[in-house]
Amino acid sequence: QVQLVESGGGLVQPGGSLRLSCTASGSIFSNSVMGWYRQAPGKERDLVATISIGGYTNYADSVKGRFTISRDNAKNTVYLQMNSLKPDDTAVYYCNAKVFRSRRIDDYWGQGTQVTVSA
Repeated sequence: QVQLVESGGGLVQPGGSLRLSCTASGSIFSNSVMGWYRQAPGKERDLVATISIGGYTNYADSVKGRFTISRDNAKNTVYLQMNSLKPDDTAVYYCNAKVFRSRRIDDYWGQGTQVTVSA
C-alpha cells in the first residue's frame, strides 16, 4: 500500500521560512516524480514544484527563487524548503507522487499540511 506522509506545516510570519517533508512508503520512491502542490481556500490545486527521479526540478513562477525542492532517495523523502514566505503562500500543501509503472503512471497524494503566513 502506498502512503505519503507530510509534515512541517504551521504558522509563520511574512518573510519567514518553513520546511515541508514528505515520506513515501510502498517501494515507489525510486520510480516516482515527486511534487508539491497547494490549494488555497476557494481556489484550485496548483503546482508548486516537482523533482524528477534524476533530480531535475521545476517550479511555479510564483515561488521561483524562494522555494527549493529536493529529494533524499535513501530516506524516501522529498522536501520543500520555503523562504521569504508571503501571505499569498497560505494554503494546504500536498505531496504528490507520480509512479511510473510498466504500462501506466499512478498518481498518489498525501493528506495535506496547512501553511499559514500571517503577522
